[in-house]
Amino acid sequence: MIELPVPEGEQDAERLLKELPNRPAVFLLWPREGNPYLARTNVLRRRVGRLLRRREAPSRSLNLRGTVERIEYALTGSRLEGQFVLWEQARRHFPGNYREIVRIRLPYYAKLILSNAFPRTQVTSRLGRARAVYVGPFRNRSTAVEFEARCLDLFQLRRCEDDLTPNPEHPGCMYGEMGKCLRPCQMAVGGDEYLGEAARVADFLRTGGKSLLEPAANARDRLSAELDFEGAALMHERCRRIEQAVGARDEMARDVERLHGIAVLPSAEEDAIELGWLRAGNWGGFARLDFESRDGNPVSLDARVRELSSAVRPESAPHAARVEQLAILSRWFYSSWRDGEMLIFDDWEKIPYRKLVNAISRVAAEQKRKPTRDIPR
Repeated sequence: MIELPVPEGEQDAERLLKELPNRPAVFLLWPREGNPYLARTNVLRRRVGRLLRRREAPSRSLNLRGTVERIEYALTGSRLEGQFVLWEQARRHFPGNYREIVRIRLPYYAKLILSNAFPRTQVTSRLGRARAVYVGPFRNRSTAVEFEARCLDLFQLRRCEDDLTPNPEHPGCMYGEMGKCLRPCQMAVGGDEYLGEAARVADFLRTGGKSLLEPAANARDRLSAELDFEGAALMHERCRRIEQAVGARDEMARDVERLHGIAVLPSAEEDAIELGWLRAGNWGGFARLDFESRDGNPVSLDARVRELSSAVRPESAPHAARVEQLAILSRWFYSSWRDGEMLIFDDWEKIPYRKLVNAISRVAAEQKRKPTRDIPR
């Protein structure tokens, strides 16, 4: 953060305002006493100027003229960077209500509850600490519900939310009658058999459907080679249903523990871009990639990116911070105001470097067309 004292003289204060860049930033206005005023803006000079303008007539709008003794600000190159800087400053200075200040809205996840004696699924906006598999974050609740329903159609896992006490006299439900549930409530199967079905669901969610799709595709090809076209058609239909279930996921939705991505963003500095790291569902912050040569010698962009990515460590953030970071990231990713690009992939050891370099080139070219200069007053 850049810190500037606010002079008391009228002319000196006006000179300070003119020197502020009129660019996107997160800023703090510190009064002589009490808490600071924290905000994010796309035009720093204009926004601060309105808050510190001369009081020429009574007005209902906020005016901090005469109460502010210093300004702190950090220029941001993208909306995502601005949201993370705002979140960090709000957590530091307003620990009691920073979520309201940043307006964090938790996304939804499809959850397989493994801590239950009879595992089941649910849609939730919380990442708990109990044993479970979480798939997300989703764009909204409806897409998470649709994905959950399509997945359950492939298995015989229970859909009820009761804490089961198996009993042969249990009335059961319609899904048991339709053959879509193993009916553990009626003791139609033992606990080990039901847990085996839950393990298949967990493998499906963790592998993005590959645990079911690959055997089904192999069986289809084998039956076709054996001229069993009726069996091959059935396997083809199963492959289609599996692909539809996997396709119901939103673009960012993965098993959270296997959620990897790299955000390619404009930078506040010229001739540079920012890379944001997401590894195993943990946000790793930003790294600046500049396009200047080293010691007069050009350096391969691919080599620079590989060097930066190799320095990212799979460190787990505190639980609350991780939940909020994923909320900020998913809100930006699914928004209509997203700037930059983001690559989502399933294996950190297999980063798609060619796609990443192409994304960097596109974002850098777009940034040159719209240079980060001051916006006129």
